[in-house]
Order: sequence, then C-alpha cells, then structure tokens
Amino acid sequence: MADLFAPVRKFFARSNDDLVKVIGMAVLVALVSSAAVSVTAVMLKPYQEANQAAEQQARMDKMLDTLPGMRDLMMETGVDTLETRLVNLDDGSFASDADPADFDLEAALQDPEASIALEADVDIAGIKRRANQSPVYLLQKDGDLKLIVLPVYGAGYQSTIRAALAIEADLVTIAALAIIEQGDTPGFGARIEEPEWLALWPGKKIADETGTVRIELVRGQASTPYEVDGISGATRTSTGMTNLLRFWLGEKGFGPFLARLKQEGL
Repeated sequence: MADLFAPVRKFFARSNDDLVKVIGMAVLVALVSSAAVSVTAVMLKPYQEANQAAEQQARMDKMLDTLPGMRDLMMETGVDTLETRLVNLDDGSFASDADPADFDLEAALQDPEASIALEADVDIAGIKRRANQSPVYLLQKDGDLKLIVLPVYGAGYQSTIRAALAIEADLVTIAALAIIEQGDTPGFGARIEEPEWLALWPGKKIADETGTVRIELVRGQASTPYEVDGISGATRTSTGMTNLLRFWLGEKGFGPFLARLKQEGL
C-alpha cells in the first residue's frame, strides 16, 4: 500500500530556508487559522445572539426607567418590542449611520455642526438651540407599530420641562404624556406631574384634519379634542407646555418625521 503521508513527510523534511516550505507553511497556517475562526464563530453564535438580546433588553429597561409611566403603558397596550431610532429632524428621515445609544443631547447642543440656533420667532419652546437629530422610540406588537414616543422639552416657569409624548399609530391621537423632569413651583406648576392631570391626555388629538397642530392647554375646562385643562394658578407653566408641544410637533421638531411616516410608513 502506498504511503499516503510520504509527500507530507517530504515537505516537512525540506530546509526551513526552502522557499517552497516557507510559502507552504504560510498557506497552511492561514488555512488552519481560518478554519479555527469559522468553527469558533459557529460555536459562539448562540452565545453572541443571547448577549445581543440581553443588551437590547437592558437598553429597553434603561429607556423605560427614564420615561415614567411608559412601562405601564407597554403592559396596558400589550407592546412586546421597543426599538430606539435616531431621526434627522430637518427631513424626518431615519439616521442610518449612527447608534442611538451613542447620542448625547448636551454634546450635540454644544456642537455647531450637530445643532442649529433658533430664531426668536421660531423658538416658542425657549430652547435657543436644537440638535440636528433626536432619538424616537417605536413600540410594536407582533411586528405592528402601536406607539411612537417622542422626547420633548422646553421652558416652563422656573425650569426646563422634559417630557415624553406617546402617540398612537394613527400619528394623531395621544396615548400618554409622561413628565420626566421639571422644577416649577410646588403646588402650582409642579402639578403637571400629578397622575390626575396626566390622565387627561390619553385620547386627545395633536392636530386637525388639515395637519395643523392644535394641541394646547386652556384656562378652565377643555371643550375640544385638542384641548387639555390648564393648571389653575400656573399660567406660565401651562403656556410653556403648550409651546413646547407645538414646537416639537411642528416644522422644526418632529413634524417632518410624522409627515414622512404618514406618507411612507415605516
């Protein structure tokens, strides 16, 4: 029987300075390394997928912890998936070249290339600068979009008010409003955090049939689907809430994004 390993032994018997052996060993090492990497990748794939799922869950939990009431809202609506995306505010498109987890609003506002200065007549929210991008949160159930959560902020009476506005899939109906941060007058403007007042928001409409943003806080009792009862004794806080919502739902805020969703869908 022929010695099948004779060529192999002959190859290894060559001098270490032999060009054929040098090239052959280089090719052999490359093939073995490639095979090892491929096998390792296959073996580790289940663990990598599990780690990715765990990371996504951790991000979702972190996001929900910063948006009061959103976890309960997800449970109420049966939402099973949350996706964070970055939006280019000027044209409403999704940013495909950036990781939402890396977005830093304060850093963007300090960067002239990542934000714009707002003219006084446009800056009804009193924020002075607006970042070019913003995260949005897409909540889905069985692959269908159920809610869009928009982070909004603006000047109140004594502080910056930061909130999360959840809009239903019709892109018009408010599902919930959550106040993330505020420092207005206790007993007056600070009442925007009270559950009883926040309960007035679900079902309200942000815009009419023409697309005009009409949501506002009013004195006394609301009488239209676009109105929410203002806070008694806190006129400037109520005005601030109206202005910040109208800004972020308008042309310089998420208006182009919502218009694009209506036209193109997700």
